[in-house]
This record gives sequence, structure tokens and C-alpha cells, in this order.
Amino acid sequence: MRIGILGSGDVGRSLAEGFLKHGHDVMVGSGTPGKLAEWADAHPKGRVGSFADAAGFAEVAVLAVKGTAALEVVRQAGPSNLAGKPVLDTTNPIAEAPPENGVLKFFTDLDTSLLEQLQHEYRGVRFVKAFNSVGHRVMIDPKFKGGKPTMFICGNDDAAKGTVIGILDQFGWDAADMGRAEAARAIEPLCMLWCIPGFLRNEWSHAFKLLT
Repeated sequence: MRIGILGSGDVGRSLAEGFLKHGHDVMVGSGTPGKLAEWADAHPKGRVGSFADAAGFAEVAVLAVKGTAALEVVRQAGPSNLAGKPVLDTTNPIAEAPPENGVLKFFTDLDTSLLEQLQHEYRGVRFVKAFNSVGHRVMIDPKFKGGKPTMFICGNDDAAKGTVIGILDQFGWDAADMGRAEAARAIEPLCMLWCIPGFLRNEWSHAFKLLT
């Protein structure tokens, strides 16, 4: 597939490299594409461009920016460029404030989520929450003693979720579909839980597993 990555930080680059590894065509979009020259030199099969370039290129897009920038980056990418396309939403609504005893602060509350804000603002885009509850170093082909980890997902479009489930399977994850966009109110705070061992004990190499 043609994958457009909206964001060039650790998450965006890790997922871009994962998609390249698994045989996809990838373009990484940035607000300042020039800063990706070194990445492009190291990954000759990848492409770089603006947010709009990556969105237009994509069959499937990935939103991988700070939560505070998510709405604006989709606007810059162009909702018409993303209309009808699955968009993996990796973002979390992390506030511009330090964690308290290892617990991040969010700018949302328990009755809303960033995914819902995105879906409400850009109704023609098929957002699917995914890859928000694990660190970028273990997103691709994770190896854990306990077996395949679980990635919790949600979104309003079943076909888009099916596409994301296929990607997760290719990348070595079990997908757990938690339903419609409102489920992001529970999935996004998993980021808080995942980060606590990191902030308290510098432990960043774990993931969640749903047992049935």
C-alpha cells in the first residue's frame, strides 16, 4: 500500500521504517520537509514531502504528531486529501505540563477523547485509534516472552478498522477492537499507564496483553 506518515518524530519515523520493512511505499510528511534530508538519505526507498504531499500520496495515512498539534496538522494535510481514507491515529491528548508522580496530564476529560475531536472536526476522514499505548521502539515486530502483545483500537468505520487490523497483524500484534470512537476515552489513557514505569523506573520496553 501507499502509506503517508503525517509527522517525522520518533513515532512517525519508526512506523515509516516498519512500513518500508514490510514492503509498503512510504512518504513521510513534515511541516519542514528539509529537516528530513538525512532520513531520506538513509532510507532511499522512502519519500519525503509536506503534510499535504503525504496525505495526497497515501492510500492509508498515519497521524503521528503531538496531540496538541493533531487538529492543525490534519488541516494542513488537507481534509480533502484524506477523505475516505483510513487514518491511523497514534496521538494522545498530552497536556503541556510535567507528569505528576509519573502520571501524565491530559487536556481532555473522561467524557471525551482526542480521537472524537478529530472525527467531529473532519467527518470525511476514517480515523482509527492505534499505536498510542506503546513506545516507538517496540512498535514493529515486537518480541516478548509472553507472546504477541495486544493493540487496542477503535473507530467508527469497520472497513478502516479492518485495514488497520491487517497492518497490526503484519507488524506482529494482536488487535482488540473496542468499538466506536467513544472507546478512545478508555484507550487514550492507556498511554498514561504505559508511561508510569518509564517515568518512575526508566522502564520503556513493555506492552499490554489482553487475556481471554
